[in-house]
Amino acid sequence: MLFSFAVMFLLLVLIALTAGVVVADEGLGKFNILPVVPFPQEAEMSSTARRSLDPEVFRITASPNIQEDKVVASTMSRYEYYFSRFEPLSPSPDGTLTGVTLTVHSPSTPLSIGVDESYTLSISPNSPTASLAAETRFGIVRGLETFYQLYNMTDGTFPSVKIKDYPRFAYRGFLIDTSRHFLPVESIMKVIQGLAMSKFNVLHWHIVDDPSFPYYSPNFPQLAEKGAYDMNHVYTVSDVLQVISYAEDHGILVVPEFDTPGHTLSWGKALENFLTYCPGIGTFGGDYGPINPSVEANYGILQKLLAEVSSLFPGGWLHLGGDEVPFNCWQANKDLVAWMKQQGIKTFNDLESYYEEKLLDIVHGLNTSYVVWEEIFNNGLHIQPDTIIHVWKGKWNVTMGKVIKAGYQTILSSPWYLNYISFGDDWTKYYAVEPYNIEGATPEELKLVIGGEACMWGEYVDATNILSRTFPRASAVAERLWSSQKVRDQKDMQFRLDKHRCGMCAREIPAESILHRGYCPFEFDGYDWH
Repeated sequence: MLFSFAVMFLLLVLIALTAGVVVADEGLGKFNILPVVPFPQEAEMSSTARRSLDPEVFRITASPNIQEDKVVASTMSRYEYYFSRFEPLSPSPDGTLTGVTLTVHSPSTPLSIGVDESYTLSISPNSPTASLAAETRFGIVRGLETFYQLYNMTDGTFPSVKIKDYPRFAYRGFLIDTSRHFLPVESIMKVIQGLAMSKFNVLHWHIVDDPSFPYYSPNFPQLAEKGAYDMNHVYTVSDVLQVISYAEDHGILVVPEFDTPGHTLSWGKALENFLTYCPGIGTFGGDYGPINPSVEANYGILQKLLAEVSSLFPGGWLHLGGDEVPFNCWQANKDLVAWMKQQGIKTFNDLESYYEEKLLDIVHGLNTSYVVWEEIFNNGLHIQPDTIIHVWKGKWNVTMGKVIKAGYQTILSSPWYLNYISFGDDWTKYYAVEPYNIEGATPEELKLVIGGEACMWGEYVDATNILSRTFPRASAVAERLWSSQKVRDQKDMQFRLDKHRCGMCAREIPAESILHRGYCPFEFDGYDWH
């Protein structure tokens, strides 16, 4: 039997009235009156009163020290637009909520991984104005999203509640792949919108790979001119800056990935002697494989390119890849093997280590944090203590256990490859993952798990389907990375996730249904760029 949103809401009210205070660390009941995703760390229901919203008079106001801030102004404009799309409903006998006031204690703090995103949101039964206070601007971004989700689209009211919230993990990422299928800037911006609705804070931009090199480098324009699918499928510096700025307005840091020494076939179209020659056994069965580590000029190219990229992307993070290096190509190149013998390099693991050490020397000179895929650790390469290991293969809990016992920070992606096609309520398997499920790990070692990342690789994914394939499934990952470890009730999450999905549809994100039947008060009806 289908329940309307109104009937379901009334049932939830009756359940919640006996609860009073909901603290995430104490767990949740069957359902919760706060249909928020990710679920906040602490919430107190101060009254049964519910104030209605009148979109025609509702305003968001900021304290004087943040009125001119770009991030705050953009966020205010965005949420005022979201609320303006609702029609006024019957006023509540408890009164009308006319607005929300914003306060930030440290308005100049730049966006970074680990920046304070905490906030306190208060909707009082005794005041027509809600209040939202945060340490930084990015807490305002998170808190206004929670405020939006508290609005009941069926009866047009807000609950009386006080929320104190902050993320569990500092790194909460999402990967897009623009080499296998190009994503227009507008599509990337829509992904960013959806990610902010679930409080992600990192967009991992896997911008180039074997199939194409769509990044238009001012220092090496020939890389895109010869390596992109065509010149209609490139990202100029202006495009990249637009994405970075838009992401910052949503509290999201963009981390670019330039994967080497493998996954570089598209580079070789423009750079002579850059790749290893291995006829018939190279990438895609061709004649060329990974970067040739014996060519000293290649490191000069990498230094100049990565210096350009690190200056363009302001977050101070680079992903260096390092996965799936085909040793058989190196082995088949007689000149390379002879050079290895001259250098005293005995194995191809040692050759990879030689390459990575030189690459990391370059990156250290750029004063940036860097991430590598897990093979760099698994193959026993000589790496620096500040290397962050990105785990993506099977038996992730075993690998992460080894990584943290060796003293390295780590990011988890293995169970969160959303590009794999599945059916039905598949979000539950993503939701069930616990990043701390590492046997024998001490509390101090678990601190080295800095977060996780959902991945949407570009095989069979482009602008036509990336949004519906991503949302709301990614939101299940987002809750695991933001909310308390004890927030795990799938029935509760199903109710909250379905409402969250409807809230995304109301904001022009075509999020897929998670139920085999049902509806949203405001169905997705196309894009209206604001």
